[in-house]
Amino acid sequence: MTPRTALGALHIGALMFGLTGVFGKLAAASPAVIVFGRAAFAVLALAFFARFASQHGWQKLQAVDWRRLALSGVLLAGHWVSFFLSVKIAGVAIATLGFASFPAFTVILEGLIFRERIRANEIVLVVLVSIGLILVTPAFDLGSGATIGLLWSVLSGLLFSLLSLTNRASSGRIPAVQAALCQNVVVALCLLPVAAPQLSEVRALDWLWIALLGVFCTGVAHSLFVASLAVIKARTAAVVFAMEPVYGITIAWLLFNENPTLRMLMGGALIIIAIVVSARMSGSATKKTVAAEAASH
Repeated sequence: MTPRTALGALHIGALMFGLTGVFGKLAAASPAVIVFGRAAFAVLALAFFARFASQHGWQKLQAVDWRRLALSGVLLAGHWVSFFLSVKIAGVAIATLGFASFPAFTVILEGLIFRERIRANEIVLVVLVSIGLILVTPAFDLGSGATIGLLWSVLSGLLFSLLSLTNRASSGRIPAVQAALCQNVVVALCLLPVAAPQLSEVRALDWLWIALLGVFCTGVAHSLFVASLAVIKARTAAVVFAMEPVYGITIAWLLFNENPTLRMLMGGALIIIAIVVSARMSGSATKKTVAAEAASH
């Protein structure tokens, strides 16, 4: 790839990630079925990429690697299920913005788990995300679908943060595509007992949306990120990755007429600005950590 084509590939990958909620809403199936199907199709797409396009060899896994991959697979399953629950309950825009709170959770968790000192710009990040979430919430009413949906999406962001930290711990040894493939196998196995009784009821059109979700929004999107990181700086990739909510909300607005209120737009803008600024100011962004974070999505 040239730098120009790599940047284009990054934006296409971010666009595909942004379509996650859209395909999840189009598929008239339960979150368990959607996540199982997504993982199954993603395994096929990632295996194809690893066989024909990846330049990294297959790493022999040790017992500690298997344990980390199993844990990250369970976290990934919880992250996806809670996200699609939010999509079904509250819509794509609220689900996407709630999930976008994950950088704030990452800052807090890094301070608690790794005893890292929280910097001033990271405190600003947490504050901006918190204010943004308050503005996004239409009303703090547990009887409201929007509030319940937002809570599910915030839980999705928390699980994503835990997942990305787990992936970073093992990203030095395991190639990103191999880790993503193994995690999706774990996801499919976790959801199979719940999804299996419902599979015969899934419409052909819904299988199409789920297949697109697994192949493009997971396998192809992640593969584009991995390939482009050979050319693009990690910090640039992190900023492009932060544009995913913009793509997702815009497409949902065009397709589903999810017209955001001015208050929601202000809250979303604060969250997105916080993510972009955090990515620009992050001194720890490496190609392996960015690839690990992309693998988590």
